[in-house]
Amino acid sequence: MRIKKKNLLGILFVLALTLSTVHLWGFAQKVSAEKGGNYESLRVFTEAVSKVIENYTEEVTVKELVYGAIKGMLRELDPHSSFLTPEDFKEMNVDMKGSFGGLGIEVGIRDDMLTVISPIDGTPAYRAGLKSMDRIIMIDDVYSKDMSLTDAVKLMRGPKGTDIKLGIMREGFTEPKDFIITRAIIKIDSVKWEMLEEGYGYARITQFQATTTDDLKRALRSLGSKKEEFKGLILDLRNNPGGYLREAISVSDLFIEDGVIVSTRGRVADQNEEYSASKLGTQPNYPIIVIVNGGSASASEIVAGALQDYQRAVILGSQTFGKGSVQSIIQLSDKSAVRVTTSKYYTPSGRSIQAKGIEPDILVGEESERYVKESDLKGHLKGDEEDKKTKVHSSKKKPKVVDNGNGEDIEDLQLQRALDYLKSWHIFNRMPAASGEEGT
Repeated sequence: MRIKKKNLLGILFVLALTLSTVHLWGFAQKVSAEKGGNYESLRVFTEAVSKVIENYTEEVTVKELVYGAIKGMLRELDPHSSFLTPEDFKEMNVDMKGSFGGLGIEVGIRDDMLTVISPIDGTPAYRAGLKSMDRIIMIDDVYSKDMSLTDAVKLMRGPKGTDIKLGIMREGFTEPKDFIITRAIIKIDSVKWEMLEEGYGYARITQFQATTTDDLKRALRSLGSKKEEFKGLILDLRNNPGGYLREAISVSDLFIEDGVIVSTRGRVADQNEEYSASKLGTQPNYPIIVIVNGGSASASEIVAGALQDYQRAVILGSQTFGKGSVQSIIQLSDKSAVRVTTSKYYTPSGRSIQAKGIEPDILVGEESERYVKESDLKGHLKGDEEDKKTKVHSSKKKPKVVDNGNGEDIEDLQLQRALDYLKSWHIFNRMPAASGEEGT
């Protein structure tokens, strides 16, 4: 008897599902008992796939349908959970290496639209004038609505020297405007530094890459941070989208002698972790001002939160992005993978960053309405409902508002205010001694 290809495919698929069901049976019984019959939903899923294979107008493979179903499933969970094909999984860490072909842009989904979170300094997207809150309507001739982040990133990346056309809708535009951007090899310098004035150092971390801590150590040595004449540091984390957790921890460790730097808490016990500082290699106790804004996310918020909680630095700028969730990459049997949100970050004092971010001690440049925030993203995880009272830092303290810009360039204003405060810090630290001499 000859079996048609379509029917054979259906038979093979049902057989595969049957074999899978044998392995899942124990799990399914547990789910059925605990959740009131959720195994029935698994059966509905297999029926749906089988019906599509049998009736769809064109031939489709089981792999296509299953991959599509997994993508949709993870997309419904939260903005940061996603599916990685075997090819995506291989390239997952390419941007963390600091060199890749593309535009240099962080994107997210807001109101079902692909939205710019932040262009990365010095990249083609930054030079082309893309801004946070820009909505990417089209990528070349492809509409971006309902497109996954993974698919969008794949479309925007490409060989060096090739052009891409992005259809951008921005507040104030009456219709989308095309931006032609030439892809480049995005080589992101993790740390940039300079001496602003004698004794006052400046270091900017653009992204937390594998070498960030070593790069920052080199910057601090160059600035002479262990010399007596060093008066203070401005650590700039603006528009830093995050990166490696371990680098955020080790950067914080440079300035904190001991205690918890960050903790993670999840539904499963083994997702609960604490990461602590070591006194070895800690920098001298000079004044530090950390500048943040709405583009400071994830690892940036971990550093800012830790230094703020231990009162090791003053945080200046505007409220951060609020990405306080942890994603775990779990490889599957065919070398694809799922990126699943497994826990949330907490600062040393127990504050959740999720959907709230870090509130600066000194608010300079209230430009938060120009940034996409975690709380704007569709399906974002809710943060803790109540702030936790702690002995280290009161998160209910209202930030001091010193300037809202008044038409000045926000970034220059924030940097200038940071330097002014650093100088004042140094002056006021000298005042008690001077006052004591006058009283003798």
